[in-house]
Amino acid sequence: MFKFEQPSALYFLVLIPLIWLIFYLLILWKKKRISQIGDVEIVHRLFPNYSLKKEYLKMGLFSFATLFAILAYANPQWGMRQQKVKAKSSDIIIALDISQSMMAEDISPNRMENAKRFTAQLIKSLKGERIGLIYFAGSAYLQMPLTNDYAAAELFIKSANPRQAGTQGTAVAEAIDLAQNLFANDSPYQKALVLITDGENHESEAIDAAELASKDGTFIFTIGVGTQDGALIPFEENGRKVYKKDKSGNPVKTKLNIALLQDIADAANGEFYLLDDGFSLVRKIVNDLAKVEKKEVEQRSFTDYNSFFQHLLFLAFVLLVVEYLISNKKTISLNIKKLLNI
Repeated sequence: MFKFEQPSALYFLVLIPLIWLIFYLLILWKKKRISQIGDVEIVHRLFPNYSLKKEYLKMGLFSFATLFAILAYANPQWGMRQQKVKAKSSDIIIALDISQSMMAEDISPNRMENAKRFTAQLIKSLKGERIGLIYFAGSAYLQMPLTNDYAAAELFIKSANPRQAGTQGTAVAEAIDLAQNLFANDSPYQKALVLITDGENHESEAIDAAELASKDGTFIFTIGVGTQDGALIPFEENGRKVYKKDKSGNPVKTKLNIALLQDIADAANGEFYLLDDGFSLVRKIVNDLAKVEKKEVEQRSFTDYNSFFQHLLFLAFVLLVVEYLISNKKTISLNIKKLLNI
């Protein structure tokens, strides 16, 4: 199978006709300048050894050298053989809280943006693992099943917002149960759930769900987003920024529920982490996730390509050397022939 490793480099081929256009315009300019000096035939006699054909020959060699250099940069490759490998990976589901409380601004610019940036970095660091995405607020929603499509996962994360939630709340227990359904029929001790939330849940069902998940071999890692001091919950109303109030008209303040998140992680043999502005915990959680026992997945075949750029570079170098050595003067044999004819 033939392909170019850098096909975008082929756009530089447009330089070749551009070079010829410049060369042609230069020839026209020379002829115009000569005609301004005097009679063209007389001026040519002053330079009897000059050869316009040699100029075209040199230009042709330079153009081919440029062509081969561009093709070398694009690196043509040919697939010579198929190889098969066995890959080991873990199944990791990321559950992201998209409730309205995640818009609180106790961490800059708000909890949601910090959680999204962290999740995007985490996905980039999990290459080789199968990942799935769950959004949750008042209910849990499957956003992406287990897959190796990291580009799609990053795209989903960038577009996450509270408007995607049908109901408001923080259904942590439902998110854990949904993850378990996605893990169904898998062997134990190769699954992990990463919960990214402010933990605005005061029910014991989340801890019970974590304990059941642990018995099925799922490790749960919780990421706390926000501060214990908390902040008001903003939302838009008629284009204005307002804050959520309770039935009595008092502003509602949301606080990070560290105790709940720690209990969930302890119940499922995981770890609790506090998200900070530096996102320094990405490396730590990736290292902890790497400890989850991996399974051997199906064989994957790929083509091993051989590159041929070096041959094209050699041809370009040879042509440039030849072009440099060729003079734009007529050969001696042609001059002698002309003298004999005289």
